[in-house]
Amino acid sequence: METQVQNEQIMTKEQLLAHWQGHRALTRRVIEAFPEQELFTFSVGGMRTFGELAAELIAIAVPGVKGLALGEWESLDEKDPSGKNKAKLLEIWDQDTVEINKWFPQIPEGRLQETMLAFGQYEDKGYCTLMYFIDNEIHHRGQGYVYLRALGIEPPAFWER
Repeated sequence: METQVQNEQIMTKEQLLAHWQGHRALTRRVIEAFPEQELFTFSVGGMRTFGELAAELIAIAVPGVKGLALGEWESLDEKDPSGKNKAKLLEIWDQDTVEINKWFPQIPEGRLQETMLAFGQYEDKGYCTLMYFIDNEIHHRGQGYVYLRALGIEPPAFWER
């Protein structure tokens, strides 16, 4: 008996964007949960502060989705654009959400199957690069949860995306 294999799509681009933006909304709530000083000073075991981790996520998100859309990549710049100011960090996060929604639909058909050199240093298929953006955010948000619990603060429910 011969088995036919169909090329089944698991999700649409729109569904993937909604999934990522759900994670971003949850990460935003984690940023909000931090007292301002601890956001930029508190760490555990020599890890970076959550403010520094959020700056990394900002450095990746919009430049990354623009890189996927245009096929042109900037160098990765992880310096904190907020000046260690929580309100400014949240403002940048919100602006980036709008920019991601603008650029994501512009990723050309087939681009995610292409091999590329993201940020001039990370070679992989486009879909792997995009999944890294999401996985990296989840990983760093987990660190934020540990920090919040160490500070005696209940983090947002992780399932509420």
